[in-house]
Amino acid sequence: MSKFEKINTSISDLYIIIPKVFEDARGYFMETYSKKEFEEIGLNYDFVQDNQSKSKKGVLRGLHFQKENTQAKLVRVIKGEVFDVAVDLRPNSETFGKWEGVILSEENKKMFMIPRGFAHGFLVLSEEAEFTYKCDDIYNHEAESGLIWNDADIGIIWPLENIKKEELITSEKDMKLPTLKELLKGEIFKNLN
Repeated sequence: MSKFEKINTSISDLYIIIPKVFEDARGYFMETYSKKEFEEIGLNYDFVQDNQSKSKKGVLRGLHFQKENTQAKLVRVIKGEVFDVAVDLRPNSETFGKWEGVILSEENKKMFMIPRGFAHGFLVLSEEAEFTYKCDDIYNHEAESGLIWNDADIGIIWPLENIKKEELITSEKDMKLPTLKELLKGEIFKNLN
C-alpha cells in the first residue's frame, strides 16, 4: 500500500497528493516525498531544487512560470494555510487557460503536484505561512515570466472574503504581469509543453 494517495483534479496531470500520516500521543510522522513511492503512483520526477518561503496574511505570490527550464513543482505548506493555484498554459492542452485551486495547510498536509507548463501562485490565508516546494529543474532568472493574478478571462476565484483590502499584498513585479491575452500575442508558450 502506497504512502501517498494521488487525487485527480479537473485538469489532466495535475494532482493533489495526500501523504499517509502516522500519529500518536507524541505527535506525527510522515514521508513528504519518496521517488520510489511516487513512481508507483505514476509520478516520475527527478527533483533538483528545494525552495521555501515565508509570507504573512494577505500575501499573494504569482502567478509565475519559466519560459525555459520549465519546472514541475511539488508544493506544500509546513506552517499556516494558503490557497494554492495552478493555471494550465500547455499550448496543446484541452484545458489551456483553466485553473485549479486547493487549500494547503499544516493541518491537512495536502500537497499539489504541478507539472511543467503551468503558472503557479498562492494566497496566504493564515496569519503567516511557510511554503515549500520541490522543482525538477533549476531556477533561471532570465526565463522567469508570469500571468496577472486577477485576469478576468481566467477567472480565478480567490478566497478574499477574510482578507481586508489593505492586507492584500503583491509585489510590484507581480502587479505588472500580463494577462493571458497579452501573453498569447508573443511566442511565449512554445516551450511550455
